[in-house]
Amino acid sequence: MIKESLRRVFALAKKEFITTWKDPKSRGIIVALPLLQLIVFANAITMEVKNIDVAAIDRNNSVESRELLSRFEHSPRFRNIFIVDSEKEFKSKIDNQKVQIGLYINNDFSSALRGQKTSDVLIISDGRQTNSASIASGYASQIISDYTSEFNKSSGASINPVVRNWYNPNLEYRWFLLTILIPMLALVITLLLTALSIAREREMGTFDQLIVSPLSSFEILLGKTIPSLFIAMVLTCIMTACVIIFFKVPFMGSMLLFLISILISLLSIVGVGLFISSVCNTQQQAIIGVMIFQLPAVLLSGYISPIEDMPESWQALTYLNPARFFMALSRGIFLKGMGLEEVIVNLIPMIIIAAITLTLASRTFKRKLG
Repeated sequence: MIKESLRRVFALAKKEFITTWKDPKSRGIIVALPLLQLIVFANAITMEVKNIDVAAIDRNNSVESRELLSRFEHSPRFRNIFIVDSEKEFKSKIDNQKVQIGLYINNDFSSALRGQKTSDVLIISDGRQTNSASIASGYASQIISDYTSEFNKSSGASINPVVRNWYNPNLEYRWFLLTILIPMLALVITLLLTALSIAREREMGTFDQLIVSPLSSFEILLGKTIPSLFIAMVLTCIMTACVIIFFKVPFMGSMLLFLISILISLLSIVGVGLFISSVCNTQQQAIIGVMIFQLPAVLLSGYISPIEDMPESWQALTYLNPARFFMALSRGIFLKGMGLEEVIVNLIPMIIIAAITLTLASRTFKRKLG
């Protein structure tokens, strides 16, 4: 029974591969489009940062150090100043992208100023967000310089801002951009492949043949899922190899964790695509459905604007977006070497999304078969 079911699924999957590959337009979309976009976007896209959150450790806790921090609190460029007590919490806020930069004030800050000496203030920026890191650290350095200028009116002391960029020491903009383009382009191609699959059967008149075939609705969906998932997985791996080999972006994490993350991420996107395809009657409707989902998915992924800067209601909505977690995993594993625990935290929502969307697609498909 199981052997016969697998044979039918394999036959449908083989047919799906052949149908997709024989169409010249499909070949162009599947192979050329993502690689071309990877090259174009890597050199053409630029972004701005609007709001900046800061984590601060004040080991001095003096009038002078509090005055410096108040300059950040009252600056229109900075939004929230989180005062933390431990290096662990400080690192956690930067690791989890709750803040764009961190400030570390040494315990000799006030005594150095009063003794007319130079005091260092450490500025830690999140190099994974290169644009944000560069601008935020520049703003922070400017505030410190302004504070130094005022302090120097009565003494010869000075404050030296020392900038350190975590995860991307030289703030290579392409490192950030390319590690985000991988999941973005994978999202586009996977949605197109899956959203068009069932709609194409209806348009070509072969949907009725599937209905009268011995395949169950589950087997049909499985046969539609496997080719799209396999093609998207291969293309994503090719794009990853291009980023590492040709663009020289360092890969800091575990390749096994990265491949598992890609597989589960793509499966959640396949679920969305199949659901779109199951409710559409034509390929044109399916393409419109992809566009309706795709643009909000990119905007709510944290690619253009940090999720922490969004209204709370929109932040909650991002938990329904597989692109958010896919991009976080790609950037985190690539540049930071994200560990197993953090990977699992990002994988669980996508597993839930995959289960929900695939179930909805199956039920919708069953209704239309009936």
